[in-house]
Amino acid sequence: MRVARHFTSGLDSPYDGLRFVPRRSEIRNPDGSLVFEADGVLVPDGWSQVATDILAQKYFRKAGVPTVARPVAEPGVPDWLQRREPDPRRNKASTGERDARQVFARLAGCWTYWGHRAGMFDGEEDARAFFDELRYMLAHQMCAPNSPQWFNTGLHWAYGIDGPAQGHTYVDARTGDVVPSSSAYERPQPHACFIQSVSD
Repeated sequence: MRVARHFTSGLDSPYDGLRFVPRRSEIRNPDGSLVFEADGVLVPDGWSQVATDILAQKYFRKAGVPTVARPVAEPGVPDWLQRREPDPRRNKASTGERDARQVFARLAGCWTYWGHRAGMFDGEEDARAFFDELRYMLAHQMCAPNSPQWFNTGLHWAYGIDGPAQGHTYVDARTGDVVPSSSAYERPQPHACFIQSVSD
C-alpha cells in the first residue's frame, strides 16, 4: 500500500502548529465531594473541556506505563517502529498517561506496527507517512476510533503491558486463519457492539 502525505507534507512533526496546554479534569459527586481529578494533563489547546475530560477520565492508561522503556528489536522492523518494554535497569516505577501525544502515538504506532508486520505497506516511507498522518488527524479530531481502541490498543506495543488471554480471537495476517489470542494486550479486543445496525 502506498501512503501519500496529505496533512503532514513539509512538516517536521505531525504536531507542528499545535500548542499542547495543561488542563484540569475532575468528577464530583452531587454533594461536591471529589471522585476523580487530574491536573496538568496536556491536550491540544483547541480541544473542548468535554473532549479533555473523556480523554483524561476514560482513555488515559492510569497505571503500568514505564518511566523508562527500551525498544524490543525485531528483524525487519525499523528502529522507530519497534515495540517497547520497561527497562529493568532504569525503570524505577510505573505511572499513567498524562499527555494526549502518548495516546496518539500508542494508537497510531500500534496500527502502523501491525500493518508493517502484515506486509501492508510498499515501503518504510509509506509506514512512516501512515503513522504521521494518523497522529495529525487524531490530534486535530479529524478521526477517532471506538472506545475499546482508545482503552486497549497499543498498551503492549508502547509500554510492554501484558496480561492473560481473555477468550478473544484475531485473524493471522500470514495464514488468514482465525486464531485465539494468547495475550489480553498484544492482540487486544479492539471492537465493540453496535447499538444500531450498520448497512455494511
